[in-house]
Amino acid sequence: MHSIFIDGRNGTTGLRIVERLSGRKDVELLSLPEERRKDPAARKEILNSCDVALLCLPDAAAIEAVGMIENPAVRVLDASTAHRVAPGWVYGFPELSSEQRSKILSSKRIAVPGCHASGFIALVAPLVKAGIVPRDALLSCHSITGYSGGGKKMIAEYEAEGRNVELDSPRQYGLTQSHKHLPEMRKVSGLDVAPIFCPIVSDFYSGMVVTVPLFPQQLAGGAKVSDIEAVYRETYAGPIVVCDDVSSGGFLAGNAAAGTDRMHICVQGNEERILLTAAYDNLGKGASGAAVQLLNLILGADETEGLEGIE
Repeated sequence: MHSIFIDGRNGTTGLRIVERLSGRKDVELLSLPEERRKDPAARKEILNSCDVALLCLPDAAAIEAVGMIENPAVRVLDASTAHRVAPGWVYGFPELSSEQRSKILSSKRIAVPGCHASGFIALVAPLVKAGIVPRDALLSCHSITGYSGGGKKMIAEYEAEGRNVELDSPRQYGLTQSHKHLPEMRKVSGLDVAPIFCPIVSDFYSGMVVTVPLFPQQLAGGAKVSDIEAVYRETYAGPIVVCDDVSSGGFLAGNAAAGTDRMHICVQGNEERILLTAAYDNLGKGASGAAVQLLNLILGADETEGLEGIE
């Protein structure tokens, strides 16, 4: 049995991971008594005594937690932004390639991808690797997400009686173009320049659709829609990232994949204007589902154990 300590288990992501792991017989969830939860000595002790430390913390607290770990046997999964492009850390998106999967399996330090970044990287990284999208391409991306992505505070704001009327409509944010996911979106995709990124939060609990528009003129070597589809189908042959269309009647709902841990990627549009889309749950493949998938991998369990909506 493997011992797991979830540091930050009372947050939105941590709670969902606890739910997924609680009934399993191959893991033991370690925890601190409430009165010792913020005791640095107690926290350091448990971080060094577990097999896997799963960090569901703000960036500064995640950095602090990693600094407490002195036991070289402890493996760390960090769901914060703090280490996604840091030296010595492996980016936790195993579907990108067999090499990426091997790095995850052999690493002691693994960064769980960001929610918005997961869709962008899934769409763009294989095309850059295949030479269809040039590394110096100037791309844009928009992403609509449910309000649960903002954590407990935002959930409370959206679900409060007499809430602000502004919450009735979609709200674009990241207006300064300095969103915290941009570094991983650029680096992991293999781009020279980060995309123009327009995230939007809307009045539904969970779900996410990420869209990257392309003109054929942006593609190298006269590549067509069929070439993009071929790259995706060759890259994503597993049960979690799949190539299928979950739109309905000409609409692609932001919550089309809510409640699942699967990501659906698709090439939409036409030969003149191309839309690359990724639909998934911001709390699933965009957060807790991705963390559980990575935990399964490093523990040698079935990769889909505890994941929802995976056939």
